[in-house]
Amino acid sequence: MPESSSSIPLILTLKLDQKMFDVFDQLRQQHFPPARNVLPAHVTLFHALPGDHELDIKQFLEKISQPTPVLPLTFPKLRFLGKGVAVEVDCPELIQLRQRLAEQWNSWLSRQDRQSYRPHITIQNKVTTDEARQLYNQLEASWQPLNGYAEGLLLWYYKGGPWELAGEFAFKSA
Repeated sequence: MPESSSSIPLILTLKLDQKMFDVFDQLRQQHFPPARNVLPAHVTLFHALPGDHELDIKQFLEKISQPTPVLPLTFPKLRFLGKGVAVEVDCPELIQLRQRLAEQWNSWLSRQDRQSYRPHITIQNKVTTDEARQLYNQLEASWQPLNGYAEGLLLWYYKGGPWELAGEFAFKSA
């Protein structure tokens, strides 16, 4: 655990099944600007949870994850981000789970985490609009929906660059 972890923001992501993680991480490695690509592929649920509530957050994640079944995910289409490209994630159960977490942590949420939630995996970002449009068009031409699973939740310490794992919370097996 990092020193003075209470001052370090926490990030919450989904744990994807290995097959889907590998597919999206490879796309990210191929298309994300290398100098800015310090993270593996991920689906963020919350961008900045308060580190001074780490114990409460972990306890609630343990409580909520244990009865939650593995979530079926569909990756139906690409999303043009203006300066990048993402893959959309479709899962009504994920939206419900995130809503339950947001209600629990409402008073702690940042402005970004209070916005409407549209889950996605960013595979390219911080490039020119032309570069992003070119990749979007290239991938869009042959995109086929993919299916996978979320196996749990991952809590991370945000330290300005690569994240450090703070906890893993598995969903119950299907």
